Amino acid sequence: MACGLLLLLLTNATLPVQAQRRGGAALEFKPGSRILFLGSSLFENEIAKGYLEYALATRWPDRELTFRNLGWMGDNVFAEARSTFTTPPTPYQQLFQQIRSTEPDYVLLAYGSVEAQRGRAGVKHFTTGLETLIDSIDAMGAQTILVSPIPVREAGGAGHTATLQENLKIYTDAISSVAARRKKRFVDFYTPLANNTDGLFLDNGIHLNEAGYYILAQALEEQMGWAPRGSTVVIDASQPNAAKSEQAKILASKADGIAFTYREPLLPLPVTASGVHDKEASVTVQVQGLGAGFYTLTENGRQLATASAADWAEGVVLNHGVSQAQAAKLSDYIAKKNGLFFQQYRPMNRTYILGFRSYEQGGHKQGLEDMDFIIAWLEGQINISRQPAIKTYELRPLR
Repeated sequence: MACGLLLLLLTNATLPVQAQRRGGAALEFKPGSRILFLGSSLFENEIAKGYLEYALATRWPDRELTFRNLGWMGDNVFAEARSTFTTPPTPYQQLFQQIRSTEPDYVLLAYGSVEAQRGRAGVKHFTTGLETLIDSIDAMGAQTILVSPIPVREAGGAGHTATLQENLKIYTDAISSVAARRKKRFVDFYTPLANNTDGLFLDNGIHLNEAGYYILAQALEEQMGWAPRGSTVVIDASQPNAAKSEQAKILASKADGIAFTYREPLLPLPVTASGVHDKEASVTVQVQGLGAGFYTLTENGRQLATASAADWAEGVVLNHGVSQAQAAKLSDYIAKKNGLFFQQYRPMNRTYILGFRSYEQGGHKQGLEDMDFIIAWLEGQINISRQPAIKTYELRPLR
């Protein structure tokens, strides 16, 4: 390793993108954009970990994007699940009060999973409601992005599962047709999961687990037209000169090792509790030209990985360390922020605090409003935490 050097090939090779089948350009959020998740269980369950929000929020670390989640379990395009004991407002009126309160620039609409239970006979009724919803959001000046339902792993027996699966595909195609006709961006979540449901669902066979949302986050990025967030650092120990780049530079090249700094363009996706990770969403260090033996990589002085020369030549995925710790912390901030907003906009005893019985507990309304301060603080931490940090690495022979 006496003449080792750093040749940085920070590659983000673009994969085929299903969302671009109609020739659309990659989506790019402007600084300060406000993005809203609106739909049923797919988005309400996202609140717990926030993988989809994480994927969008970290794509441009310096743009201070704001996210709100109005997912409501069991809801449909007519907002029927949002009814309360207080009327007015009607459920539909309440839906738009909630939408307007978030002041969105982009709205991701994820409906169809509930409506699919009505089968082919309910498609026209669903698309009529979907287009009415799109019209109303367009009139507010926000851009709508249509999201398909996801498949199921099982739902009450093989026969019922097969029927529901077929119906979900029918509704996915219907949403795709509406998107094409209305020139809206369409995100197909059904296809990436249809043939790969093992280990991605909760025991109920209908809702995704952490691993499922991890896969869905990658699918979202791909269908938005974005390159994979993973990057590769290639070190060729046989070259005589050192190369530098904006993200990394060599610090030392000695007989007993190489030292360099590196800051990946984007944070990796956080590793799930089950340890799911993918090199397409993480940093890979590839070291070529090493002599036979084992070598240890340290990150900021902490041992990170030990592998053989052959493994380093092939590439070692860094699925733990500073960036993964930062990713986990950021994911936690996102989940806490979304949890507080959930409590704020749909408190459990809404009728007593905000409704016709507010004369009993209406004083708690101030407590709901005060949550704005905590949410704002958490959003500040999110904006700080999504900036990748510069790290110092050393690769030395294992003795």
